[in-house]
Amino acid sequence: MEKETGKENVTSKNFIEQIIEKDLAEGKYEEICTRFPPEPNGYLHIGHAKSILLNYGLAQKYHGKFNMRFDDTNPTKEKVEFVESIKADIQWLGADWEDRLFFASNYFEQMYEAAVKLIKKSKAFVCDLSAEEIREYRGTLTEPGKESPYRNRSVEENLELFEKMKNGEFEDGSKVLRAKIDMASPNINMRDPVIYRVAHMTHHNTGDQWCIYPMYDFAHPIEDAIEGVTHSICTLEFEDHRPLYDWVVRELEYVHPPKQIEFAKLYLTNVVTGKRYIKKLVEDGIVDGWDDPRLVSIAALRRRGFTPESIQKFVELCGVSKANSSVDYAMLEYCIREDLKMKAPRMMAILDPVKVVIDNYPEGEIEYLEVPNNMENPELGSRQVPFGRELYIEREDFMEVPVKKYKRLYPDNEVRLMNAYFVTCTGLEKDEDGNVTVIHCTYDPASKGGNSPDGRKVKGTIHWVCADTAVQAECRLYENIVDEEKGVYNKEDGSLNLNPNSLTVVKNCMVEPELGKAEAYDRFQFVRNGFFCADCHDSKPGAPVFNRIVSLKSSFKLK
Repeated sequence: MEKETGKENVTSKNFIEQIIEKDLAEGKYEEICTRFPPEPNGYLHIGHAKSILLNYGLAQKYHGKFNMRFDDTNPTKEKVEFVESIKADIQWLGADWEDRLFFASNYFEQMYEAAVKLIKKSKAFVCDLSAEEIREYRGTLTEPGKESPYRNRSVEENLELFEKMKNGEFEDGSKVLRAKIDMASPNINMRDPVIYRVAHMTHHNTGDQWCIYPMYDFAHPIEDAIEGVTHSICTLEFEDHRPLYDWVVRELEYVHPPKQIEFAKLYLTNVVTGKRYIKKLVEDGIVDGWDDPRLVSIAALRRRGFTPESIQKFVELCGVSKANSSVDYAMLEYCIREDLKMKAPRMMAILDPVKVVIDNYPEGEIEYLEVPNNMENPELGSRQVPFGRELYIEREDFMEVPVKKYKRLYPDNEVRLMNAYFVTCTGLEKDEDGNVTVIHCTYDPASKGGNSPDGRKVKGTIHWVCADTAVQAECRLYENIVDEEKGVYNKEDGSLNLNPNSLTVVKNCMVEPELGKAEAYDRFQFVRNGFFCADCHDSKPGAPVFNRIVSLKSSFKLK
C-alpha cells in the first residue's frame, strides 16, 4: 500500500513489517524465517490463505526463508489425505517452501529430550490428576488455582515416571506431564499447563513408535526454535498463549529464540469454515466432498474456478491488523471478476435454449464467422464460430407479448445476433401446453458482422449457438450454502441454516463447439451468464460440465 505525500510515494508498512524491520536494523536476526504450520486434520479454507500468503510474502520481501511444517502432534484427527490436500493448496497459491517441508512428528525425540530437561530443572512434573480434576484445580479468571498434590515429586521420581509413560506402562488419561510455573498466575495458560499426555494411538507419520504426545503449546515453540524460525506469526487467539511460548523457549535455553506475533484472523460473512460443520455436510451427503464448490475451502475455491491471483488480491485488500473484523464475501467475488475480465475468453453458451429457424437462410449451409475472444483484450485473438439456419437462443431473450422497454426478440421486431446478422421474428410454434418450441425469423444477408448496411438501428443484441454444431453441456449454478437471511447458525441448536437452492443443475445447455474441448480448470466468460470453469472431477471433452464461478454484476464497490 502506498500513500500520496505530494512529493513522493511512501510505502505504508503494516505492524508486522515494522517489527521485522526493527529487528533486522538492531541486528537481532541476520535473516528472517517464517513458517506456515497447519494441523493436518481437515482441508484449508480461505482464512488460512491469509496466513499462508502473509508468511510467504514476508519471507520474500525480506529475502528470508519460508518453511512448510505440519503440526501433527495429535494423531486422533490427522490423515495423510489432509497432508496431501494442504500441500496441493499451498503450491497452488504460489507459496514455495523449496526444500523446507517439515513435520512436527520428526522432532518427537527432541521434544521428549526437552521435556526431560525441564524435569531435571524442576520445571516439570508427572501428575496423576484426571483431566476433570486438573480443570477443577486450575481456578477461575478471578480466583487462583491450587497446586497439584503431585507437584513436588522429586526429579528422580518424575524422570522414572515419564520414562514409564514413554514405554507404554500407563493407560490413556492416567498420567500427564505438566510444566511447573505458577498456579496463581493471572494468565490461566501459565497455571502448570499439561505438556505431554499418554495416547496409545497410531500416528500417520510415526506409526506406533510413540504412545505419548506433546501438547501444541509445548511443541510449537520447540518446532520453531529447531527450524530457526525468527518470527512465529499466528492469529489473535494465541495472544494469551504467548507467555507460555516465551517460557518454553527461555527455559529450554535456545540461543536464538523465535518471536511470536499475533494478527487478526480473516472472517468472511455468511460462510461455513468450521471443520466440524464441513465434515458433517460431507458425511450427510449435502456436499460432495471437502472441495464442493459451495464451500470456501481452498480446494473448493480452486474447483469452482477462482484463481490464485484473485485470492492474493483479496488477501491484499483485507490487509493486516490487530483488530478482528469481517469481510463481505462480495469482495472475494469482486477480486475474481477483476482478475478474469481480461483473461477469460468470452464465449456463447445457452443455458435455457429455445430453437430459432432462419427461414430464408440456405438449408444445409454452415458458415464460419470470426469472433474476438475478448473485446477488451485483443491479445487473446479470435476464433471461428459456426453459423447456420437453425440456432439456439436463451428462452428469456424472446417474448411473445413483450413488456414495456423489452428490447430483445418478439414478433415483428428486429434484433442483432451477436457478431452475425440482423434477424426479424416472423412467427413461432408452440406445444400443446402453450410453450414456445420454435421461433421463426428472416435475416438480412447484408448485415453480416452485425452491422447495418443502411444505417438502421436495432436496440437489442442477443447471443446464440448454431444448432448443428452445438455441444450439450451441464452447468451448475451456485448460491450460498447457508440462508443469508437467517444467518449461518441456528440459534437454538447450533445447526446450519442451509439454503435449499444452493445448487441448481442445468443439464441441457447448448454451447459453441470450442467449449466442448474444455479441460479441467479452463475458465470462460459466458456472454451475459457469468464466469464459468470446467469442473475438475466431472467435466470431460465432448461432455463438459461447468461451474459458475460468479455472475457478471455485483453491488460491491471497492472503497
